[in-house]
Amino acid sequence: MSDNERSFNVRQFFAGVTEHTFYTKLGVPNPRLIDYLTELLTRFVNNEVVFRIRGLTGKPLTEVAQMMMEAEARLGNARRDAHQHIGDFILFWSGVYPEALKRMRREDRMDHLINYWAEGKRAYHAASEIQSGYDQSGAELLDELSDKFELCAYGLGEVRREWERRDDSGTGLMLFG
Repeated sequence: MSDNERSFNVRQFFAGVTEHTFYTKLGVPNPRLIDYLTELLTRFVNNEVVFRIRGLTGKPLTEVAQMMMEAEARLGNARRDAHQHIGDFILFWSGVYPEALKRMRREDRMDHLINYWAEGKRAYHAASEIQSGYDQSGAELLDELSDKFELCAYGLGEVRREWERRDDSGTGLMLFG
């Protein structure tokens, strides 16, 4: 299977599971939001995308506190993109792998005192406020992600449970191999 076919299959799998979860289980018929979350899951299959914000040395930033400082040092579209990525990063970990948050907030980490949900909401809102080449609907979507952050995180957790259920039944998606 080619990389393009694998990417298509991954996206189709996430689209189906996300649509099913948000429409059927949560009663949230919001195609624009569901499409965004599908793309988020598809992008974050690649670890390089998860940790795409880099510091001055070129090293990937792995803590939200570091990313926030880097976002504030940027201007214009780069600043908006950094804030959006912070929102995506926090939403992904909060929704799909909340068990990882405990490790991310250990006492020896910069993120120890960060309220991830509050920062995720703030990051999406900050991104929505920065004027860019986005049309107004892009800014509105980012603001909606801020407003519905908790719902989206809960929904992504339900998406994970559904894909794990499908994995157990043999109808899931094999990402590698």
